[in-house]
Amino acid sequence: MRLSFCFFLSLSLIVISCKPTFQEPQISLEDYKVEEGFELEMVVSEPLLTAPVAIDFDSKGRIWVAEMAGFMLNLEGDGEDSPSGAIKILEDRDNDGIMDHAKTFLDSLVMPRALALVYGGLLYAESPNLWFVEIDDDKPVNKVLVDSLYATVGNPEHQPNGLMMNLDNWIYNAKSNFRYQRRDGVWYKEPTTSRGQWGISHDNFGRLYYNNNSTQLLGDHILPNRLVRNKYFVPRKGVDETLTKDNRVYPLHAASVNRGYEEGVLNQDSLLVNVTAACGPLVYRGGMFPADYDQNVFVCVPEANLIKRNILSFYGDRVEAKQAWQGKEFLASTDEGFRPVNLSSGPDGNMYVVDMHRGVIQHYAFLSPYLKKVSAEKKLDTILNYGRILRVRTKDKPARDIPDLETLSASRLLALLKDSNAWIRDRAQQYLIHKKDKGVLPELKKMALDNNSPLAQLHALYVLKGLNALSFDFLQELAQTGGPEATSHAIVLMEEYASEKNVPEAKVLFAELMKRNEPMLDLYLSTTLGIWANYDQEVFFPFIYDLSSKYKDNTIVQEAILSGSEGVLPALKLQLEQMDNLKNTDLDVLAAASLERQEKNRPNYIYSTQVARADSRTNGAILFRQICASCHSSSGEGIHGLAPPLVGSEYISTHLEQLGLIILHGLKGPLNIKGELYDENHQMPGLKYNKNLTDKDISDIISYVTNAFSVNPKGLKPEKIKELRDVNSKDGMEYTEKELYEQIGK
Repeated sequence: MRLSFCFFLSLSLIVISCKPTFQEPQISLEDYKVEEGFELEMVVSEPLLTAPVAIDFDSKGRIWVAEMAGFMLNLEGDGEDSPSGAIKILEDRDNDGIMDHAKTFLDSLVMPRALALVYGGLLYAESPNLWFVEIDDDKPVNKVLVDSLYATVGNPEHQPNGLMMNLDNWIYNAKSNFRYQRRDGVWYKEPTTSRGQWGISHDNFGRLYYNNNSTQLLGDHILPNRLVRNKYFVPRKGVDETLTKDNRVYPLHAASVNRGYEEGVLNQDSLLVNVTAACGPLVYRGGMFPADYDQNVFVCVPEANLIKRNILSFYGDRVEAKQAWQGKEFLASTDEGFRPVNLSSGPDGNMYVVDMHRGVIQHYAFLSPYLKKVSAEKKLDTILNYGRILRVRTKDKPARDIPDLETLSASRLLALLKDSNAWIRDRAQQYLIHKKDKGVLPELKKMALDNNSPLAQLHALYVLKGLNALSFDFLQELAQTGGPEATSHAIVLMEEYASEKNVPEAKVLFAELMKRNEPMLDLYLSTTLGIWANYDQEVFFPFIYDLSSKYKDNTIVQEAILSGSEGVLPALKLQLEQMDNLKNTDLDVLAAASLERQEKNRPNYIYSTQVARADSRTNGAILFRQICASCHSSSGEGIHGLAPPLVGSEYISTHLEQLGLIILHGLKGPLNIKGELYDENHQMPGLKYNKNLTDKDISDIISYVTNAFSVNPKGLKPEKIKELRDVNSKDGMEYTEKELYEQIGK
């Protein structure tokens, strides 16, 4: 008996010793406070990952993560160009919801910043390239260069990122004016509106949301590319709009921020007042949070160690947002290492927080002496080799099963287009397109016409689009019977079938739709009438006149009309001049401006094919593209609400010493430039402390911008730049507009 027991014990010990080991995070979250009714869980942490900046999920629920391990290894930013980055696959092998294993998919990468699991492979960004690789047994194969100019070398805070598949089957980015799509193995790249700075998201309808450092929530009132079809028109409304002017934050402690030295940045308790590094927005569509959280937008505020919640309201032709609360945040921490930089919905319907967990996340190019000193004193620069992903879930709500979409039949995927979790719906849409199973076309068409499932309608519609299975007759039927959202998408997709043959039926349809008196339908009709007018001006111009008059005070509608009218603009302008009720209206003025741009061959900068290059005269062009164009645009015309135009600026044409002061020391608002107000929340940091920029480099930038954006090209010699380095503002920080005027008077 004793022998048998010993044998059993020995056998048990052998079995136990052979069990796989699971490295799971054992990290306290006591310093974190999440909204009542929710739970915060650590999903994975160091040593399994380091400095994560972006994630995606595969159909098995595994997390694919991009690690930017070379970012700000010290206060000087050394090692940024080293191949220390990687893309890893994180696995939960014991199925308890916590990741316990990591395998490297790609390594020796330089600053990888974005990734997306699409088309049966992985799309990822490694400056300056955008790559696509197929996946075979968790290994990369058949690597393809999608774009060699995706993210030109420079500050990663101001380079393209995001790689988000939208409802319309296009992949969009933050800090970029291009979108991407793969069809039949061929990659396509198209111009689009330049959006935001870091992170991008979309709602159920397909509108895009993003932000920049000092504006916590920006977005489009209208579907992508509806306002930029006219190459000689730059929209001022409708896209890149501030959705809420409330940028207040409510941190739990006095965090260290880059502009903490400035009056008004911190309150009397040294707490941050407004966002200064907002990023990583997410429209929550997971279906696991309470109903009033559906399509709320969460925003990362890493400088204050918190995440905000905003509530969206939809009004057909516009979107508005407001902060969910005053005085508190959805998630906040006193841990200065907590650096949420991205958010993601998972296949389980929960929200995942990408925590870079690095003490210093302000890039050295714009790191103020103030924050540099504070970081050294607090030893923030020693918070390295960390990285975490957290999960936010509703308390006491059981976890849901995650279907392995990759293994499902087309008919099973079709049913998932009705799932409550948008992650499932979005992926089912893409898998259906990827499978190319035409056997489900009848059911897809039936679903697209079913008004009882409005979300599934839109997904089914774009599966049909991806399978090239749409027709004018089908879209006409959908437009006649669908609700405002489905009908609006039908109007957009119907443009592909604009022809002389379809003019009579389109005329009848558009007249019926205008009688509905729906602002959303009127907006999308406004975007398409100019396209149809290419085939019959007498039929479609009267619709334009009616909508322009009806919405005479709605700038978005006027711009929407102009966007679709490039091909008929001379004729339209002539007609407007002859109509008393439309002459000198917004539409007439916009048409004149667009024609003038066309005559001068000045397209919207997003259509520019020129790439700034260094030449024998100056390397200022390439430096401008790397450092300045992300805010001022490559054409120098500025970006609405973010940075003022350089074209026509007196600082470019006349006041070059002041221009040198701005570039070296920075400029803070409020600014009033060419009639547009750039308020105190918008600030240009100086380049004085950028160790990689010499006096000659600054001189070259000035030489380039004066040549490119003024009629009087001039320059400042490097010796003058050296002298201006010591000409400080009154407080030793960024200049104000008033101080620059005082300098001009000296």
